[in-house]
Amino acid sequence: MRDLMSNIHVARAISPVSVADNTDQVSQIIDRQGYGSLTFVIATGSIADADVTFTVLVEHSDASNMSGGVPVPDDDLIGTEALAAFVFNDDDEVRKIGYRGARRYVRMTITPVGNASAAVLAAVAILGHAEMLPRANPPV
Repeated sequence: MRDLMSNIHVARAISPVSVADNTDQVSQIIDRQGYGSLTFVIATGSIADADVTFTVLVEHSDASNMSGGVPVPDDDLIGTEALAAFVFNDDDEVRKIGYRGARRYVRMTITPVGNASAAVLAAVAILGHAEMLPRANPPV
C-alpha cells in the first residue's frame, strides 16, 4: 500500500489572499526540524491585471525569526525561482520549488510587479522525510 499522507507534514505558508497592489507576500517561517525535505507549492487563482509579473525568492536562516536570513543559493534549491514565478496569464495554475539546504528555517516571498488588480494566490509548505513516522493528521 502506498501512503504519502502519513509521510508528510503540510504547513500553511501563505493563506489564500487577493493581492491588488505590489505588496510582497511573505510566507510563514517554516521550521524544518525533524524533516529532511521541504517543497513550497504555490497555487494561483484568477489574475486580473494584464501585465503583472510575480517573482519568487526563497531565504533560509539558522534563527527562528529569520535574522541573518539570506537568499538560498541555487545549489540548495530543487527547481528554480524563475520556474516558480508566474505572470498575468497563469490563472489557476500550480508551481513548486524545493529546498535541500541545511538550515533549519526557510521562508518564501512572492513579489508582484505592475499589479493594480486582484490576483488570487496561496502557498503551502510540504515537509517530508520525517525522522519519526507516521505523521499525525493534524500534526501534533
